[in-house]
Amino acid sequence: MENKDRSKSNMQRVALTSLAGTSIEWYDFFLYGAAAALIFPTVFFSEADPSTSLILSLLTFAGGFIARPIGGIIFGHYGDRVGRKKTLVMALILMGVSSTLIGLLPTYSMIGITAPILLTSLRFAQGLAIGGQWGGAMLLVTESAPSDKRGYYGAFAQAGAPVGVILANLALILTSSLVSEEFFYSWGWRIPFLASAVLIGISMYIQLNLEDTKAFTELQAMRKDNEDSNEEAQRSPILEAIKKYPKRIALAAGAFLSIQVTFYILIAFLLAYGVSSSEISRDDMLAAVLIASAIMVPSQFIFSSYSDRNGRKGIFMAGAILTGLWAFAIFPLVDTGHFWLIVLAISMGLIFVGMMYGPQAAFFTELFSTEVRYSGATLGYQFGAILGGAFAPTIAALLWNNYGIFWVSVYIAFASLMTLFSVMALTETYQNNLSDE
Repeated sequence: MENKDRSKSNMQRVALTSLAGTSIEWYDFFLYGAAAALIFPTVFFSEADPSTSLILSLLTFAGGFIARPIGGIIFGHYGDRVGRKKTLVMALILMGVSSTLIGLLPTYSMIGITAPILLTSLRFAQGLAIGGQWGGAMLLVTESAPSDKRGYYGAFAQAGAPVGVILANLALILTSSLVSEEFFYSWGWRIPFLASAVLIGISMYIQLNLEDTKAFTELQAMRKDNEDSNEEAQRSPILEAIKKYPKRIALAAGAFLSIQVTFYILIAFLLAYGVSSSEISRDDMLAAVLIASAIMVPSQFIFSSYSDRNGRKGIFMAGAILTGLWAFAIFPLVDTGHFWLIVLAISMGLIFVGMMYGPQAAFFTELFSTEVRYSGATLGYQFGAILGGAFAPTIAALLWNNYGIFWVSVYIAFASLMTLFSVMALTETYQNNLSDE
């Protein structure tokens, strides 16, 4: 009984630490998204007209996504070689340093074109970090969790995304309310980025207080037993994952499309659209996204626990269908300019996204074998991210400006359809034994 209590306590500590790390990591990533929609067009692209400066700013936002698969390849290799914990620590430190440096950047008016170049470079570094972070945090909890609770504990890593949105928007709202508009655009926006230094402290806690997962330590023991095999020792986990699971990686990327397209349109593009089309204030739009993200968090745990009992595929496909249908309600609700109808539009969208995103950690974990799990899951996740999320706000802005907002809804629905087909083609995984995979 005592061992069982200790095991449960340790699992909760792993889950909460993973939640803390991913929340601050995603806080940094999403803080940039909100700033790219609301602040950076003025601060770093002031020479262009408003529409062009918004698109240029959102393109730097996309730079982080282009880096994510590269980060996934680099960190995935080391995650399958040296361990989930060490790799996660490296990713957290990289994010903490790059985000803090964004808060110290001079603006366009100070150093000209060099400012957006440096901004894009640091955004690329953020992308590398997030590309490696997700696999480490996700496997740290799912590989440590009891087999009948992988979905539930995996949701702790997934909850970092909406919690990160909440923290990012809250930071901008508080900073904006405490200082003048002039000071906010000159120095105030930097404060939330400088707060990212806390990630370095979290990474040190993980390094000193958490152990690597049982699945990885068993793999390491097996490798030591077979260390006479040079071929085994030199084999690249990334290449092995691609060779062994090309179809699963591609379908995992497809399964992520709807989540990415919908999520980033709701939390990034919609900020600019709402302020422009509905004449609602910047802080009200940030508050609407904040409230909706808070609602998304418990919904992810509910859907993830459901997937532990009834399977990953059914709830994932239901989320894709509902997201595609809800796409056509989002913008009419936002166009009303009524705060609570805007909250409803975003909340329902994020709840339907949560039906997919919550169980995703366990689902992707179960698709791949231990020796290439970090690499395989990360490749599927990050290629889905670049295909779905990288240019979603930019594509949405172009569709809106050139064809009308209805076509943004069509874009969301199309991504949902692609996700539905991808998940249908994958096998059910919730009863898989990770040690046998």
